Formats: sequence, C-alpha cells, structure tokens
Amino acid sequence: MTVEQLKHLLVDAGLVAAGDFEAAADEAKRSDKPLEAALVDRNLVPDDYLGQLIADSLGYPFARVENQKIPDHILRIIPERVARHSRVIAFGTDEAGRLKLAMSDPDDLETVRLVEKKAGVRVLPHYATPNGIESGIERYSRDLESAIKTIMEEVRRRGPAKPGEEEGEGETIRIVELILDYAYQNNASDIHVEPREKDMLVRYRIDGILHDVVTLPHELLNPVVTRIKILSKMRTDEHFAAQDGKFQEIVGGERVDVRVSVLPVVDGEKVVMRLLAEKGKRFNLRDLGFSEADFKKLDRHIQKSFGMILATGPTGSGKTTTMYAVLKILNTRDVNIATIEDPIEYAIEGVNQIQVNLKTGLTFANGLRSIVRQDPDIIMVGEIRDEETAGIAVNAAMTGHLVLSTLHTNDAATTLPRFIDMKIEPFLIASTVNVIIAQRLVRKICSRCITSYDVPRAELFDKLPAEVANKFFAVPEGARKSDQVRLYRGKGCDRCNHTGYQGRVGIFELLEMEDNIRDLIMKNANAKEIQKQAVLNGMSTMLEDGVRKALEGITTIDEVLRVAGA
Repeated sequence: MTVEQLKHLLVDAGLVAAGDFEAAADEAKRSDKPLEAALVDRNLVPDDYLGQLIADSLGYPFARVENQKIPDHILRIIPERVARHSRVIAFGTDEAGRLKLAMSDPDDLETVRLVEKKAGVRVLPHYATPNGIESGIERYSRDLESAIKTIMEEVRRRGPAKPGEEEGEGETIRIVELILDYAYQNNASDIHVEPREKDMLVRYRIDGILHDVVTLPHELLNPVVTRIKILSKMRTDEHFAAQDGKFQEIVGGERVDVRVSVLPVVDGEKVVMRLLAEKGKRFNLRDLGFSEADFKKLDRHIQKSFGMILATGPTGSGKTTTMYAVLKILNTRDVNIATIEDPIEYAIEGVNQIQVNLKTGLTFANGLRSIVRQDPDIIMVGEIRDEETAGIAVNAAMTGHLVLSTLHTNDAATTLPRFIDMKIEPFLIASTVNVIIAQRLVRKICSRCITSYDVPRAELFDKLPAEVANKFFAVPEGARKSDQVRLYRGKGCDRCNHTGYQGRVGIFELLEMEDNIRDLIMKNANAKEIQKQAVLNGMSTMLEDGVRKALEGITTIDEVLRVAGA
C-alpha cells in the first residue's frame, strides 16, 4: 500500500493521530523499514489488526504467519532467496489442494505465476504484514544443534558401517555443510571450530562480535577437521603444523569463497574459516556509509590521475572493502589496473590481481616493482608494511600513477608521521599523498526492532569528549542541561539474535592534503598538530561521524564509543 492509502485507512478513520502517523513515516524512511512495521513498532496499531485492515482493503484473506505451523516440505517449495527477494511464504494448502501463499503484495501476479509453475498447483494469495513475512523467512534458519543431533541419531540407528564404507563419512559432510549454511544465513564473516578437553565449540563472528553457537561432542572434532582439510586440499595426516588453504562452496544458492586456517592447539586442531560471499562484491562506495560531504571529497580525489589514496585502521575495519569500492569506480576499459594483495579477497574482472607468495620471493615490494614495469595507470597495494614497499609506492605515485593502499594506523593524522618513520622524505609525502581515509566499522541498529528513547543531555556530556558533546548536544538558549535528547536502539528480536544490531556500517574521517597540512609535514609536525589543523580545515573526526549516525538512528552512541571512543 502507498503511504497515502495507509494514511486514509488509519488517519481518516480516526485510528491513528495524524502527527503519530507522520512520525512513523519519518522513522520508516530514515531506517529503511516498511511503514507498516514502523506503525506497529511504535505501538500505534497491533500487527494483526493492521494486517486484517489492509487485507480487507485489498480484497484478500489475511495470513497470520507467526501463528502457523508450517510443514518444512511446504515452506521449502519456495527457495529462501526467492522468499527474501519477493517477500512471499508458502504456509499451507486449502481443501481444494491450492497452495496458500503469504505475500507482502498479493497483486504480484508474476510471482504467483512463477510459484504455480514451480509447484505445479494453483496458488491462493494471502496478505501478510512485513513482520509476518519476516517471521516466515526466519523459519528457513534451522537450529544448528538440533539438526546435527538429528544426523547423529541417524548414525546410531543405522549401526556400524558396512565393509568398505567409511564410518560416518556422509554424515560428516552434512554436518560441515550445516555449519557453513547456518553461518551464511546469519551473515557470519568467520567460523571458529575450537577443540576443548571434553567437547568442541563452534563460534561465529557476526558484525565483528564472536558468538558461541553450538557445543558438539569431542568425537566429531577429527572427522569435521579432516573433512575441512580435504575440501581445502591440505594434508590430512599432518596434525602438528599450521596449514592454510581455501575452497569454494555453494551456500544458499550463492558461491562462497572460504579461506581456511588450521592450527594445532592443546586439545586438538583449531579451524578458522573466513567466508567471502559474492554479495560482498556488490558494495559500492555510497553503500559504505560516507557522509555526503566526505563522499564528494573522496570522489574528487578519485578522479586524479596520480598521487596516493590511503585507507587506514586496524585489522577488520573495512579498509580493503573501501579500496575495492574505489577500484570499481576506476575500473574502465581505457585504464590498466594492477594490484598486489595478500590475500586476494575478491576477484575483479578487468583488474590484474597478483597474490603475494613468499615461497617464490613474490613480496609486496618485489611485486610492486614488477607492476610498475607493466605500464599501469592505477596500482593497488594491499598493505604498506615496510620501508621498501612504502618507498616504491611513493615513487610510483610521483611518476604519474594513481596508487591506492592501506596502512595500520589509529587515525588519519598518524599516517603522515608513520611514513616519516618509514624513511620517506617529508617533501615526498607532502607532494604525493592526496587523501587519507581513516575508518572503523560499527554495528547498525536492527531495522526490525529499532525503537527511540530519551536520554538526559548531561549523561551524553559525561560519556563524550567535551568538544564532541558541545558540537552535537550544546544546550540551546533558554534550555536546561537536564533536558532529554532523542536517540535510538534495538530492542532485540529473532532477526538480530536479540542483540539489537544487524549489519555494519563505516564511520570515517577524511584528511585532505591541503597547503597548511603540507607545511606542517615539512616542519615534521606531530600527529596531534596535523589533526588539529585538519579539523580547522573542516575534517569531521570518526567519533563525530559516529555520533552523527547515532542521531540519525543508524547506530548507537555506546557502539560508537566501543569502536572509536577516546
């Protein structure tokens, strides 16, 4: 339904006050959630009541998906990715044998016909609210522990393996597939399989935080580790040395690259798998969270044909993703782009990507030296780690190449003295560096369970540095410091595993190389002086960018302070 149709249905009928409706519409737009969900979350109208009203208005039956016992074979008539994309759930059949379909848009005839063709039966469309559809989609996520226990019960019932048959081989394959599948469904970036004295623990890193997922019997450890080694083409008879490998798996209908590290620990071998899904490639620069002002600054420097663009931050702060997003913009047929990386996280069509290989002597420095002889226009260096790589990269930037790279520093200003520590002359730094991006990743508030709340202004002054608090929460003329400020948080729901957060977004600071910054570099100024001047030039710090996102309902103040607090 359109906003106007919903307004007519609720406001004109006197069910919701006009001001409350507009506030819900603003929240829905800001948090990118359906208006129906915003109305329900603000307790303006019950979900079932709203669903029945809309269904009656559209002329369709109403489906309360939350209350339905959906047989698994019915649910999976529609693949999960189709259910998510088309917002449609198969939830039962009627007396005539028609498939009952819960839809956010029951007038979507194209989806109805596709389902009829796949299922081979007629379809009976129903209307379901956004919360109802989400409840149905969550049923695709199987409970990992109970699924694995079911497999183990099958093994026990079947008894010993037959002659020539590997004990539990098929079951081990299914267990590893379940661990990968469940990780993918929960948007995990890493899977940890950890041996303990009496059992094994599987943990997922979701939105940067490790979560214990399932504890399994110790007897499963060796078969699971062996299966992962086979997939990764590692030695299965080596148990006391570190091994690295990779493999590809189709999970949820999508190709996932899995990087694997196996390390011997006290109670066995620990496995860490990094999941690199195709969906990670779809990020563009605007998706990453740059403010409009910072995006315009960065876009201006991307258009230059020489100099350096640097991304800085700790491991896991999204630096490489930012560089890939920049490469996407620059990747046209009229330029030659080459990269030297360790490891190559995503293959980019049209870009010459080189993997560092220490066994053959292909280091960052040697690879970069060879790239320069390949007539490149744009060069990306995965990371500047040493003086030699830094020197070659700076010289390449001086001689008419655009160089992108990453560096481990805490903020943008610290990068410049760090280069001096790497024996790069100050005048070379001043003349080659175009812009420095410092970044962190913060968790986003779950759009399904976001709620607003009031916090005393004084509390924010206690939490935040004085200059940041004054910039955003200065007491208006005639107001009291005890006044409340409206902020946002997640209540916790099934979709976000009751954390209140789902997904991550970047917080950034962009330091442009302006004349007064160059003068400070030539004078060997320290990072504090450079930072102060950059702020005077108009740079927003990471903390300020984070607070701004908290005020917009994207993240929380506590999350920003956790990641970028002073």
